[in-house]
Amino acid sequence: MVPRSSRGGGIFPSSKNQMSNQKQSINIAIIGAGFARTVQIPGFLNWEGARVVAIASKHKSNAEKVAHEFGIEHFTDDWREIIKRDEVDLVSIVTPPVTHCEMTLAALDADKAVLCEKPTAMNADEALAMWDKAKEKNALALIDHELRFLNGRLKAREMISNGTIGEIRHAKLLFRTDSRASDERGWNWWSDEKQGGGALGAIGSHAVDGFRWLLKTEVEEVFCSLNTYTKERKDTETGELKKVTTDDEANLILRFADNELMKGATAAISLSMIESGKAEHRLEVFGSKGALMIEEGGQLFHSQTGEGAWREIEIERGELAKGMLDKGWTKGFTAFSKRIITALQAGEKTVEGSATFEDGYRAQLVLDAARRSNENRCVVKL
Repeated sequence: MVPRSSRGGGIFPSSKNQMSNQKQSINIAIIGAGFARTVQIPGFLNWEGARVVAIASKHKSNAEKVAHEFGIEHFTDDWREIIKRDEVDLVSIVTPPVTHCEMTLAALDADKAVLCEKPTAMNADEALAMWDKAKEKNALALIDHELRFLNGRLKAREMISNGTIGEIRHAKLLFRTDSRASDERGWNWWSDEKQGGGALGAIGSHAVDGFRWLLKTEVEEVFCSLNTYTKERKDTETGELKKVTTDDEANLILRFADNELMKGATAAISLSMIESGKAEHRLEVFGSKGALMIEEGGQLFHSQTGEGAWREIEIERGELAKGMLDKGWTKGFTAFSKRIITALQAGEKTVEGSATFEDGYRAQLVLDAARRSNENRCVVKL
């Protein structure tokens, strides 16, 4: 690990003649103290040259707690303050979707690289503004779709492209958990559509990005049904009952654009935060010669047509940063964070295989269409 400097900035050789083209230390500012604490900060700190130098949270006490846990030098409840810090190279935005656009535009205007959580924004207009600003600033600007970097998903994409399962006909994604099944679960931003909560955005964005990336296609049509089962929850801060305006469950049917891999292919997505039993996150792709199945942790299975059974393909599971739970998103982010740091050290503006702000915009178009479909009870064409 690169040692900390007393001033909190990067470590550089004292003589210009000794400087290389590669920056030795990448200084990161984090906005948000939830998912960032359990995944992003451990992921970044796993790599030599990465330093988390500042953290901001709506509640300063949360920022202070995380700062003390990880030895972060500066904490605050003012996110605008940390993006203006001269030593910061990368701003990671790990906050509710309602804040993504404003924070991203401000960070890019401050000439920082940006990693933004998914879903990209509240709507496609915001996502387009973010993409436009990233192009204007010629900045490294990425969406945190870390599941792309699971070795099982990378292998599946290669097999699909190579024609291993033939012409693609159908795909499925199942996500189920009972994390919001209990009526005792408190009301927070997740319960508020005005803040971008709900299953469709949080999990649906992963589903849409996964299909677009694996199948190298776009979504042409969407039909969607959203449901909310617990209509009111107690506010976690005030204790008062508040209306829940977001979805506990989302079911979608998609039709993909034709390409060299498929003609007339469809997909079904089932997302639920209220289903008891074993939690599952499974993606399947079915073709004319067989099928592939990817489990939550990146485990990959193959079945040839007529075989009637799944066979696991041996895949290197990948590194897991210290202190993380052994989950798909943690392994994915461990790999993704290394690529981000390596790219920034080399002065690059892209990370090969990552979700760009263009990807974020195109996925947001699908999510917006899904909401219109639910409202109007009809198929929506993109």
